[in-house]
Amino acid sequence: MGVDEQHPDSADTRITRSAWTRLRLMGSAGGQLSGTGPVRLALGQAVAELGALGGMIHVCDPRQGVMRLVASMGLPDNLVAGWETLTDEDSAAPVSCVRYGTQVWTPPPPDVPHRAPLSSSGRSSHGDFPPGAGSLPPGSGVVSVPVVTADGQPVGALSALVEAPDELGDARCEFLRMVADWVAEYLRPARPAATDVEHERQPLGGDAVGSAVWRMNDGLLALDDQARLTFANPAALKLLGSSAQEALGTVLWDHPVVRDTGMAACHGRAVTTRAPAGFDTRWPGRPGWYHARFDPVPDGLVIHIADITERRAEEAEQSAAQRAAAERVMRMGELTSALAEALTVQDVVKAVADRMLPPFGATGLICQLIENGRLRIVGSAGYPEEFLEIIQKLMVSEMSAIVQVLSSRSPTFLSTPRQYAEQHPDAAYYLHRSGMKAWAFLPLIASDQQIGYCVVSFSRPRHFSEEDRSLLIALSGLVAQALERARLYDAEHTRAQELQRGLLPRTLPVVPAVAAEARYLPATEGVQVGGDWYDLIPLSGERVALVIGDVMGHGLSEAATMGRLRTAVHTLADLEFPPDELLTHLNDLVGDLGDDFYATCLYTVYDPVTNRCAFASAGHPPLAIVHPDGTAHFPHVDADPPLGAASPPFETHEVQVPEGSHLVLYTDGLVESSAVDIDEGMDRLAQALTRAAAPPADPSGTASGPATLHDPGRLCDAVISALVPEQAATHDDAALLIARTRSMAPDRVMSWALPDGPIAAAEARHHVTEQLSAWHLDELTMTTELLVSELVGNVVRHAKGPPRLRLLYGRTLICEVSDRSLTTPRIRRAAETDEGGRGLQLVAALSDRWGMRFSATGKCIWTEQALPSPAHRPPPEGTGPTAP
Repeated sequence: MGVDEQHPDSADTRITRSAWTRLRLMGSAGGQLSGTGPVRLALGQAVAELGALGGMIHVCDPRQGVMRLVASMGLPDNLVAGWETLTDEDSAAPVSCVRYGTQVWTPPPPDVPHRAPLSSSGRSSHGDFPPGAGSLPPGSGVVSVPVVTADGQPVGALSALVEAPDELGDARCEFLRMVADWVAEYLRPARPAATDVEHERQPLGGDAVGSAVWRMNDGLLALDDQARLTFANPAALKLLGSSAQEALGTVLWDHPVVRDTGMAACHGRAVTTRAPAGFDTRWPGRPGWYHARFDPVPDGLVIHIADITERRAEEAEQSAAQRAAAERVMRMGELTSALAEALTVQDVVKAVADRMLPPFGATGLICQLIENGRLRIVGSAGYPEEFLEIIQKLMVSEMSAIVQVLSSRSPTFLSTPRQYAEQHPDAAYYLHRSGMKAWAFLPLIASDQQIGYCVVSFSRPRHFSEEDRSLLIALSGLVAQALERARLYDAEHTRAQELQRGLLPRTLPVVPAVAAEARYLPATEGVQVGGDWYDLIPLSGERVALVIGDVMGHGLSEAATMGRLRTAVHTLADLEFPPDELLTHLNDLVGDLGDDFYATCLYTVYDPVTNRCAFASAGHPPLAIVHPDGTAHFPHVDADPPLGAASPPFETHEVQVPEGSHLVLYTDGLVESSAVDIDEGMDRLAQALTRAAAPPADPSGTASGPATLHDPGRLCDAVISALVPEQAATHDDAALLIARTRSMAPDRVMSWALPDGPIAAAEARHHVTEQLSAWHLDELTMTTELLVSELVGNVVRHAKGPPRLRLLYGRTLICEVSDRSLTTPRIRRAAETDEGGRGLQLVAALSDRWGMRFSATGKCIWTEQALPSPAHRPPPEGTGPTAP
């Protein structure tokens, strides 16, 4: 009896009224539908009435021993794929319900699916799922009922995917069986020449499903075992551009359209493996992409050609979105790492500009921090300088967008200039000068303190998604923490550099013996101050001491030690100690500081009278000497250990230095690093000195002479540029001291040997009178005679003769009296009745400075007197000292 003849009063009253209504609808519409229409109508009503997630209808193919899926509804392709063809050996619900002729319920599968036997009611306690089936939604099971014809022949199965922990109630199962009975009138057993058409597997004949195959939009071709075309639906003929009469019976691969698609190779794989094969291809003369699927059948092969252009576009869009998301995640990871490594505020701004802007497609950045109650731009990118100058001059109260962010501590997102202008009219007159079209204003909050804000901007209008907003807000927190840490670093680094500069000489003394320049390069990595130092100390007799040192390690303790050593060197130099003795005293000082302190030092004394350089080194890199012709070399001497680790005595070395040479003192930070050993670094230093100091050639091809050499300042800059490029990161401080030597003119130095006896004083006065007259320093004659008389008289009375007198006409008038005694003279307090003992008091009163120094053969007492002003004396004869 047809369902349209039934009534709820004459049938099982367990069927709901809506179920009866659906059955009557099927009965009234079935005769008006063609093709797969009735089957799909029944499946749709069953899914709707049961509240199922989806449904399937399979048809039996007894000759192949399989069941084929002919219709599905509400189920994704990846889940349906495994249910398309079921063998008679399967225990899946559709097969089991046909095998046992009863309803089968497959409950939600456990974590590890396994085969369970059917119960006596035909229900499976767990049930199997096809091996290729996609994962079912959690908590969902499958109910299947057999589709049986009026003569009792099973032709298929009707299945529904429902979300339930147990089998359906009797009323719903009864409805499902009634739908299956109605479907039986429209199903016939499938023949072997079946093919796959949108999950409908039916013969290519004239029944309902065959009609659907003929009308489908996808192309369907059937080939015999010789690859001759035996069937083509209209869609396939349209793709071939041929009529059925032209195409049928021909070898498909000979067709000109198919020849360039690669289908022949795929056909060969399907025939050889007897397994389905497929590939994507462009179709000649048509845009887009097509998928060709080859399914072997006993007497040939079926080809299904589907237009997948839209699917490919969606896949490409999804792939692009996934790549963009992956790239964004990668960039965000890189930003986090870069912010963690950033030391200075500029490092943080650069990391944000390089790592944060590109993933969002942003083009502009401004970071402003609150300093002393005012906002200061600490970094920007992508904005014109004109615009930055405008906003820097504005008060915060004049920029309502910033006021809103700072007062609310919440971000503001503006998608268009119009939105910006409507919400913040005060920005109208300068907004267009920014060149930006969308903005994200983000507060910078670190340790619950608002330290400023940053704005990420875009050159085009932009809609900010929830993901964009969440990510930008999260990143602003990271940026705020990094900026606060960097700001503290900058402040600490500035204080450290100020301390370092305070411990070093602000300027070098101007002396006749040398023209000197120095450079100090603090390490670019880390905030700890270093222990590198240098100094130039004037000595008696126009000599000069050049000293450089390095306290090993970094930190305030090392910097304090450096300051103590520099002070000690000044004190010891004033006592006129030779280089080896001076280092011995320094070694004692460092040793008293403890076992953890070590230092290197190079102490050099240059005498412009003799052009000799005496030096001693305690573990320091060797002195470099650049001759007037530009050649550079390092005097080969054995190195003594560092201060604090040495066992005196140290050794003093002497070298002759031509006038116009350069003495180069440096610390190891200039020539040694983790990438360059000290030997290679010294070679590079020598090359840089040679290139910078070599005199240029004149047009005649000869050297221009020493007067054309670079001054020490230019030479320092050239060496620094060659060895420490601006972009290089350094982990150690470096100091460089270069002095260009000068000589005393021979006519400015006069020396006389005096007799050993009382007559020596008179002869000394005679030499002084004559020489000062020759130098036009007659104003100093009387004072100098008194000084000479006292100094020579002391030698005659208290020391070992014979004495020697030397006069030097430099920046002062220097008078030196030498003897062979090591006795140290001292000023005594003479009583009023004493006839002597006032000689050194007189010397101290008549001279501007006086002192004593020892040599290998004795001692020398010297005095200095200021010269008369140039306006009161004519220029002396002779060349005088070499000009600076």
